[in-house]
Amino acid sequence: MIIEAHGIEKSFGKLKVLKGIDFQAGKSEVVSIMGASGAGKSTLLQILGTLMTPDAGYLNVDGTDVLTLGSKSLSSFRNHKIGFVFQFHHLLPEFTSVENVMIPALIAGKSEKEARSASLSLLDTLGLGARAQHKPSELSGGEQQRVAIARALVNNPSILFADEPSGNLDSKTKAELHKLFFSLRDRFGQTIVIVTHDPDLAAMCDRSLFIKDGLFESSEPLSCKE
Repeated sequence: MIIEAHGIEKSFGKLKVLKGIDFQAGKSEVVSIMGASGAGKSTLLQILGTLMTPDAGYLNVDGTDVLTLGSKSLSSFRNHKIGFVFQFHHLLPEFTSVENVMIPALIAGKSEKEARSASLSLLDTLGLGARAQHKPSELSGGEQQRVAIARALVNNPSILFADEPSGNLDSKTKAELHKLFFSLRDRFGQTIVIVTHDPDLAAMCDRSLFIKDGLFESSEPLSCKE
């Protein structure tokens, strides 16, 4: 398994959001997590992605017991092994598309030449080769999200976490983005975990989990895939 989590608990003050969650995902598997607003989907995603520490539980990501890592080692692990895509793109407005994509590669210690080459290749793969020198304000919402996906993939991570990645997009762009996730999985082999409210996206995944009252209600695979 690429991700193994057992007994994950998280509280905020007196509110217990996660009550002993167990979660697993295999290599190249695409798993969606659904649930009502406030059910703990994004909290779980941030814990699985090592952005937040649980109050209790065990978490192994790509063979590493991540809860035992110090802050510096954890940051390095996250940079090399995990990519994130959020509903809001978080692109730096003063940088071009290719410069935004290069940032994680430069943090990982790649040379500027190597980082730029990898970034341009990814942008081209995502149909944005002609937009590499454009700043975010010059891009559509769908194009901005594809730049964010390229940024998440530039270090060839083992896992891609996506939190409501199509929440701000129109229906046509949303459908294109959903198909893109699966074509990326087929091309690059990443495990992808997606938090979503969109039943169409969930139905395309290998498995869809529903979180309610801090626990998963069901883990049955959906019959419909892309």
